[in-house]
Amino acid sequence: MSKLFEETRIGNMVLKNRFVRSATWENMATEDGHMTDKLYAVYEELAQGEVGLIVTGYANIVAEEKPNAGMMGIYDDSFIPEYQKLTDLVHQYGSKIVKQIAYGGTKTTYEVGERIIFAPSEVAELGTQTLGKAMSQADIDYIIAAFAKASLRAKQAGFDGVEIHAAHTYLIGQFLSPYYNRRDDNYGGSLDNRMRFLLEIYAATRQLVGEDFPILIKLTASEFFNGGITFDETRAVCKKLEEVGADAIVVSGNIHGKASTMVGESFDGYTLREEGYFVEYGDVISREIAIPVITVGGLTNLAAIEEIADTTNIQYFALSRPLLSEPHLVKRWKDGDDAAVECERCSKCRTKRGNFCVVNKGRKAFIASLAE
Repeated sequence: MSKLFEETRIGNMVLKNRFVRSATWENMATEDGHMTDKLYAVYEELAQGEVGLIVTGYANIVAEEKPNAGMMGIYDDSFIPEYQKLTDLVHQYGSKIVKQIAYGGTKTTYEVGERIIFAPSEVAELGTQTLGKAMSQADIDYIIAAFAKASLRAKQAGFDGVEIHAAHTYLIGQFLSPYYNRRDDNYGGSLDNRMRFLLEIYAATRQLVGEDFPILIKLTASEFFNGGITFDETRAVCKKLEEVGADAIVVSGNIHGKASTMVGESFDGYTLREEGYFVEYGDVISREIAIPVITVGGLTNLAAIEEIADTTNIQYFALSRPLLSEPHLVKRWKDGDDAAVECERCSKCRTKRGNFCVVNKGRKAFIASLAE
C-alpha cells in the first residue's frame, strides 16, 4: 500500500493516513461562534471520507476579537459540551481532529472601528489596511493566557490536539515579522525577541495541557516581500519550536487569491510550485528538524503527492479546496480511483452563505434534476 495510507504518529496522536484537512473558515457558526447542524454535517462528511486528521476552522480565543463572521469560538467554557459532541462524531469514523486557535488581529475588515484590535505595532496590514493598537505588556499577557485557556478547553472537549495559528499575518505572525513588528522592547528587534510572543504562548499552553497533548504550529514560510520575515528566519523559528517541544510544524504562506499569479516565482532562493506551493520550503525544514512537517497549499494530484512523499521528508499533506469540492476524496484515492479531482482552483468557495464548492454543488444539483 502507498506510504500515504500508512499509520503514523504526531506526538501521541496516531493517524490512519497522511492526509490532513487544513483549517478552513466555514462561515457557518452562530453569531457568537457556536456550532450549528451545518457544521456538524461538514465534519461528519470529512470523517466519513477517511481524512486522517481534520483541522477545524480557526476559533477566536477572546470574545471581543473576531476577524470574520461565522467563525467558531472557544473563548469560554460554554463551548466544551458542543465540541465534545463534535469530537465524538469524528472519532466514531476513526479520524482525529485538532482545534485551530487564533487571534486574527489587523488582517480583517470585519467590524473595524467597533472594537479594539491588537497588533505588535501601529502598522497597517498590507492587504486590509486595518490599523491596530500596539499592545502593552498587560495586553500581551492577556492574549498569552487566552491561547493557553483555549487550548485547555480543546483538550477538555476531546480534541486530539491544537494548532496555534502563527501564520498569514495574523497577530502571532505579525510579531514574527520585522515589517509589522517595530517594537523596541523585549518583543521586538532581533528574531529572538520577535519570536518571544509565540514561545511564551507555547510555554503557557504546554503548562496547562500537559506534555502528552499535541501542539501544532502553523507558520508562514516567507512573507514574499522585502522587509517581511524571511525563510531563513522561519527555519530558525522551526528549530526553536522543536527544541521547546512542539509536535509538528505546518508550513504555509500568505498568498490567498494570488497563488495562480505567483506560481513559478522564486523567493529566498526557492520557488512556488503549482502542485504544492510551499513544498520546496517544507522540504528544507523537514530535513532540519525531526518533528513532522505538514505542507499545505495547491495539492490536488495524488501522483504528485506520492512523489513529494517519496523524495522529501515532508510527512503530511493538507488539503482545503479539494475537500470542499469532494469531502470523500481521500477515500476515493484509497479505493484506487485516482481520477483528477473535481476542484478547479477557482476560489469561488467563499460565499455569504458559507464556504463550500459552488461549482460542483451546482453541477451535482443539475445532474440530480435530470434524474427526477
